[in-house]
Amino acid sequence: MDDKNITLITAINLLGFQVPQSVKFLVFFVFLQFYFVTIFGNLLIIILVSYSKTLHMPMYFFLSQLALSDIFLATDILPNMLHAFLVENTIMSISNCIMQYNFFAVAEGSESLLLTLMSYDRYLAICKPLHYPVLMSHWFCWITIITSWSWSFLATLTYTLDISKLQFCGPNNIDHFFCDLKPILQLSCSNTTFVQLLATLLTIIFGAIPLFVIIVSYVYIIVTIFKIPSITGRKKVFSTCSSHLTVVSMHYGTLNFVYLITSRGQSWNINKFMSLLYTVVTPLMNPVIYSLRNKDLQQVVGKLINKFEASFQ
Repeated sequence: MDDKNITLITAINLLGFQVPQSVKFLVFFVFLQFYFVTIFGNLLIIILVSYSKTLHMPMYFFLSQLALSDIFLATDILPNMLHAFLVENTIMSISNCIMQYNFFAVAEGSESLLLTLMSYDRYLAICKPLHYPVLMSHWFCWITIITSWSWSFLATLTYTLDISKLQFCGPNNIDHFFCDLKPILQLSCSNTTFVQLLATLLTIIFGAIPLFVIIVSYVYIIVTIFKIPSITGRKKVFSTCSSHLTVVSMHYGTLNFVYLITSRGQSWNINKFMSLLYTVVTPLMNPVIYSLRNKDLQQVVGKLINKFEASFQ
């Protein structure tokens, strides 16, 4: 194609969900509540872990970082999505669109690494209990957390810088509620082969390898649990990692469903609705799952409520 005939675009029109006018404000209110509950629930976990000495353990330290990642993801996606409900279409510059995708990728990458660290923590606690205090030390937790966030930021930044070098010539509509990779690349009139190869590499690093480590960890955990003679003992040990296993299933299950199943021959409308699973539902459900399944968190919340009630008596 002759470069002189190419009309480059600098802004895109984010279409979002085409909601009937009669229910627009109802849908807006529902998702606004989702956002508030997501922020409150995850922020509550961070406060509880910081406040209670009984929760000053590696498992809860990693959980507080997971809650931070969920807040990061929800804040990147939901405000623009809510704005689109009110104004129908959202005009966004190409640079802001790429930046939104950058923050989305950072949140998803860090969450995958954090879930991997949490599975390693459960593996050591159940399979190597005598070595746990030494291997899962305070310094190890901080080093791995800093490394996870740093890798996510640096790898994603390098990747999105390559995307920003592409030329975009439209059409300038993205039929989605956030700037995901595929609709961004569809707007480009440059060769995206290198960017797609880099995306595959990062998917392996932040997706396939962490999932493999998690699966191997749980294989060892399940083998160890079955070696426990009493059924009561098995249930007690398994309960310590049931919340994490549920969150892992939701995280990888929704991502694989959207990117490996619905992306093949399905309409963008289906993809948009399915994308809600990992951008809105998962950050909302993570604190709910841990609150319902974790007795330590329930006890700390109970103590805080009792303390709060006693102060008014």
